[in-house]
Amino acid sequence: MWRNRSARDRWERLEKPTGAVQGPALPSESTVHFVLDLALRIGEVQMSSGAGASDATATIIAVANAYGMPHCEVDVIFTSITVACHRGVDLPPITSLRVVRSRSLDYTRLALVERLIRDIARGRITARDAHTELDRITSAPHPYPRWLATLAYAGMAAAITLLIGGTALVAVFAAGITALIDRVGRLLNKRALPFFFQQMVGGALATGCALAIVASNALPDGVTPTLMVAAAITVLLSGLSVVSTVQDAITGYNVTAAGRTVEVSLMTVGLIAGVVLALNIAVALGMPPLPLADPLAPSVLRLPLQTVAGAAAAACFALASYATPRAVVVAGVAGGAGAIGYSLLVLTSAGPIAASAVAATVIGFSGGVISRRLRIPPLVIAVSGMVPLLPGLTTYRALFELAVERNYTGLSTLMVATSVALALAAGVVLGEYLAQPVRYGLGRLERRLSGPRMSGPLRPTRRRLE
Repeated sequence: MWRNRSARDRWERLEKPTGAVQGPALPSESTVHFVLDLALRIGEVQMSSGAGASDATATIIAVANAYGMPHCEVDVIFTSITVACHRGVDLPPITSLRVVRSRSLDYTRLALVERLIRDIARGRITARDAHTELDRITSAPHPYPRWLATLAYAGMAAAITLLIGGTALVAVFAAGITALIDRVGRLLNKRALPFFFQQMVGGALATGCALAIVASNALPDGVTPTLMVAAAITVLLSGLSVVSTVQDAITGYNVTAAGRTVEVSLMTVGLIAGVVLALNIAVALGMPPLPLADPLAPSVLRLPLQTVAGAAAAACFALASYATPRAVVVAGVAGGAGAIGYSLLVLTSAGPIAASAVAATVIGFSGGVISRRLRIPPLVIAVSGMVPLLPGLTTYRALFELAVERNYTGLSTLMVATSVALALAAGVVLGEYLAQPVRYGLGRLERRLSGPRMSGPLRPTRRRLE
């Protein structure tokens, strides 16, 4: 029995709430679906261009917030993106899923999407107009013809040959081999051959063509053809998403990092299998093996040539990846800075792993500071700038020791090549992380710093739908 009426009334109010639980104020359900589809497609463009999972997550949240949906959760698992918009405890969330199927480098498309993201975050464009603009960006053809990309890859191989100590004649042969590999790879891609086998064919072609050039005595005495294979291997390694893999691992997206790691490992194994297959066939046929080229001793006199070659290699990679003309120039500057930084560190007796890490940190830092001001995605500068430093020659040396010399020291050499690649990627991510306080001022560090950003917004922008 209740002692008084007021106590009973208070209990009834607790047991039977007078009104339903109110959820957040959201647009209509059709508008929510429309905005989620827009955000997912933008995230898909970023992921297919090599951006990290943290970049795609921040972008999707920023787009959803800009159009009046502040309570969204994003889950990125490398091949798919899921977004859930919460509507309170009395309504089920609205969930959308998009699968990331194609992965191709088009940095102009990425730059246009970044500009669209800025317009969305600042309230300059409606959701429907943004959807129309995104359709136009994703359906547009590449800004340059495909043959120009082939020439850019050839120029990249020639520049890398000069960077690692080759002569002009060897650089010409390396350019020709790389152009052939690119055209064959394009034909195989049209027939939907898995990328593992495309990498295998590329490695076999690079080694087989170099062996054919040696057998035909097309090179003068004393000229080492190994650098042609090393340059071609570097070009084949440049398309791997090593930076994004390390970025995902550092920022806590372990599932996506694991998926990228498997992809990078398979592509590398395919390349290794192609090179080893060609070397074993040459040994079985009695052909003279390609002699190993010893790295040139550090020299101050070669610094100008290495700087120009590094800048040319980075600019050619950016051009082959369909970057904007401004991005090509900035990428060339970053590549030259990375090459001269690496060379100076080697002159001071620094090891290749430490020198690569420091040079990549400089590239990531300078790219993080400059690229945002020039409206260029930092990912373009980071990946292009580190390309000249990829361990193509070390990788070939390891494979030669394993396949031809039957020497297990090749395993340790291969580990050195892997460590250099990881040091480059980690250095780039660290440089971008260190660039954030410089961009915004040390006084705002605690409020603004949210991890290294290679693409997309630096933090979500909360706006209501007007």
